[in-house]
Amino acid sequence: MDMLWSGWGDPAQATPLPETVIGLLRDLLGVKPAATAPVTLDEIPVPACPLTAEALGALAGAVGDEAHVRTDAETRIRHTRGKSTPDLLRIRGGDVTDVPAAVVLPASHDDVLAVLGACAAHGLALVPFGGGTSVVGGLAPERRRPFVALDLRRMDRLLALDPVSRTATLQPGLRAPHAEALLAEHGFTLGHFPQSYEWATIGGFAAARSSGQASAGYGRFDEMVLGLTLATPEGTLEAGRAPRSAAGPDLRQLVLGSEGAFGVITSVTVRLRPLPRTRVYEGWRFASFEEGAAALRRLAQDGPRPTVLRLSDETETLIGLAQPGAIGSPDTGDGPGAGCQAIAGYEGTAEDVAHRRELAAAVLRECGGTYLGEEPGERWAHGRYSAPYLRDALLDVGAFAETLETAAFWSRVPELYAAVRAALTTALTEAGTPPLVMCHISHVYENGASLYFTVVSAQGEDPVAHWAPAKRAAGEAILAAGGTISHHHGVGTDHRDWYVREAGPLGVEALRAVKRRLDPAGLLNPGVLLPRD
Repeated sequence: MDMLWSGWGDPAQATPLPETVIGLLRDLLGVKPAATAPVTLDEIPVPACPLTAEALGALAGAVGDEAHVRTDAETRIRHTRGKSTPDLLRIRGGDVTDVPAAVVLPASHDDVLAVLGACAAHGLALVPFGGGTSVVGGLAPERRRPFVALDLRRMDRLLALDPVSRTATLQPGLRAPHAEALLAEHGFTLGHFPQSYEWATIGGFAAARSSGQASAGYGRFDEMVLGLTLATPEGTLEAGRAPRSAAGPDLRQLVLGSEGAFGVITSVTVRLRPLPRTRVYEGWRFASFEEGAAALRRLAQDGPRPTVLRLSDETETLIGLAQPGAIGSPDTGDGPGAGCQAIAGYEGTAEDVAHRRELAAAVLRECGGTYLGEEPGERWAHGRYSAPYLRDALLDVGAFAETLETAAFWSRVPELYAAVRAALTTALTEAGTPPLVMCHISHVYENGASLYFTVVSAQGEDPVAHWAPAKRAAGEAILAAGGTISHHHGVGTDHRDWYVREAGPLGVEALRAVKRRLDPAGLLNPGVLLPRD
């Protein structure tokens, strides 16, 4: 099943906003219905495929069958850009300026090498495409030549499983739910559950350095990767042959986060954990974001660390976004609607879960937390993947809703939080669309944490243009406050200029040298991650 072309996920799971919420948006933010209705799929004028018969024949030969090279309008539209709010607004308006010339579906590593060879021979750029969930311009290369989207959905197998070492080798087009189902048959889990979980792929997780909602317990995806295979225009790169090595710099880390700019990841070997027998999620309340952040830091630094640990600020808690399924209906008084709501989740054996819960509860209470029971935690777990659907519902009624994220050391988190909120509020207010800015801590580490911001406002006359100054202001605030431009969304084209500043001139030149060696013709995702020469 394909994702909705003009929004997120499965259309059957989308639900409209209640009238009370629509009224709140109108009264609070001045949201009003869009002047024009979104176009339908059939109304989008897609230019004819610009590839020659010779080029199409070469691509078909690379994947063994012309049926695996698609040039029809619908397939190409479904592979146009990703799922950021500007992406969706543009596609809903019929803008397909970033449409690929063709979509190619390889079935093996050798197929991918052959496709890269065909693209090199015919001067075509190539963009790897997994679940299509990028929200940072990772699927929209600079357009100096026609490009093909390399859809990896046919590469969706569990290649090997080693129960003794607790490792598995997975193909890149394997979607996360399917991967979990295959591993569960052997009693294991990967433990990687980002908000994009239902649609994102293993290759995408690796290419973007994904971080899941249970990262406090299972770690980030880049921490799970023990080995990988990369197909490049210059040949095959294999990285990782042991759990740890002192044999020079770790080439795995060079590929992880490279976003298709250095090559196409064709397999990933990951470490596994036993499938948890018990899962418990619970809610806690803190009087302030500062107090709650201090409690999370205590657990992250001194333990015991829950599997899931997150904290919504006062605004996010009040609006109800801490529980996306209950948006607009927060509790009041002594419930989650007062102060800040935290979620702590525990997975493992019954004995381990009970022990960690008891120890963590003592820390949380000592830090000022009030236990709210399991109901808020279970509600969060039930609705943990629903926020993107909520974003679509907001767009449907004329609101603008977007997210951005960053991370910093604990000592810089308060400054970073204040700076980004101020930048977004000022920029959008000056544009005539004063926003509601919400935030939560979604990932914690011994030395720091990530901040995940959600912004809602009226769309204004030109919603894409109205967001651009706010996004720039937030990027500047992040770097000035000592944050990283992205914690888990990636770089793409949206964050590229800030990433260049973060990496520094010498760092960028080192990466350019890698790019020139692996992809001398600049075929792979041009302009993504690094500016073109």
